[in-house]
Amino acid sequence: MSPDRAPQFVSIETARQLLARAGVPADWNLTPEQFRTALQRSASRRFVGSPPDSKSVESYLGTLNVSDLALACACSIGNAAAWDFFVAKFRPELYRAARAIAGESSGRELADSLYAELYGLRESGGERKSLFDYFHGRSKLTTWLRAILSQRHVDEIRRARRTEPLEDNDREDSSETAVARNGTAEGLLDPERRKYLAILQATLTLVLDALAPRDRLRLAYYYVEELALAEIGKLLGEHEATVSRKLERTRRDLRSQIDAALRERKLSDAQLQLCYEYAREEWPFDLTLRLRSISPRSVDSGPAG
Repeated sequence: MSPDRAPQFVSIETARQLLARAGVPADWNLTPEQFRTALQRSASRRFVGSPPDSKSVESYLGTLNVSDLALACACSIGNAAAWDFFVAKFRPELYRAARAIAGESSGRELADSLYAELYGLRESGGERKSLFDYFHGRSKLTTWLRAILSQRHVDEIRRARRTEPLEDNDREDSSETAVARNGTAEGLLDPERRKYLAILQATLTLVLDALAPRDRLRLAYYYVEELALAEIGKLLGEHEATVSRKLERTRRDLRSQIDAALRERKLSDAQLQLCYEYAREEWPFDLTLRLRSISPRSVDSGPAG
């Protein structure tokens, strides 16, 4: 049940008092009515089912991290000052947590991929949807963010595993036996490995070349120049959440287009999976050269229309 349809057992006066306790800066423009919606959502989540008595509600609300909840609420409704505060205070911790979860190379991408979801978007009906709406103040915001990062990382691992071919558990020879028989580990390699890697390289190169120049430039800024989202946003006249969203969209589009192009080459599902498996094991291509081939001066870096 949505907070709007749930029994309204958080009063506006209670919301006003808790908002004052949160010490919200005036330029966040967070009203008691807006904060009441966040409190109601949190309480509805806690007391799912029959409505609780007022004492239970009061006791529960008293345990919330209202400062963090107010920040999440202000960011959710799109207040720029609140978002700037969130970025300044929580970005370093977000990156540290992401690196601890996913490693140095993947941590930055894991953290940055969340920004679009956190910032939120206005849908066709005009209602803003933000990942912050799922923060209920029961934990600290840093704890919640780490949990989100961990879940995203696990989801990505599961997606990757779904593309891996099944192991042949009935194989007669172990790896050690095969090496002993052939006298070299090369005997274990699929003789088609080089062909599959070359096909994938050629396909990825074509797909990258077919990207809109602005999308390629965004990738180059992020992966080659290793610029932060905010820095890319300044160069392209975009909000950092927009940069995050468009990078994620480009990554998804690239994977979809690569899959389609490989299938056009008449590769079976098993062969397509081998392309990705071999690439994960060995990636000998320096694709940054392909991304570097586009000059920032060749693209209009003014505000997007």
